[in-house]
Amino acid sequence: MKTETAFKELEDNEESILMADGFDEALIGVGRRCGQPDIAVYDESRCISILEKQGMDHDEAVEYFEYNVVGAWVGPQTPMFVEPSGIMAIMQRH
Repeated sequence: MKTETAFKELEDNEESILMADGFDEALIGVGRRCGQPDIAVYDESRCISILEKQGMDHDEAVEYFEYNVVGAWVGPQTPMFVEPSGIMAIMQRH
């Protein structure tokens, strides 16, 4: 999904969707769950790349991301961060 399409979905959504500050380029779509509010979905590796572009080395970016971004629970609309390569590994095991 292109970022423009994802943002359009977010704008059209009746409920407000919480966005992760500074990670617009890593937004990949909207997650929908039964009985739960829609959430913004981000590509984890792109988020880490954004932090690296801000001057962090890879290890610093991963640590910051895991603790300050993934580890930040802000309620049921907390964004989701996916690891696309992880999906292939799971599929290969089955």
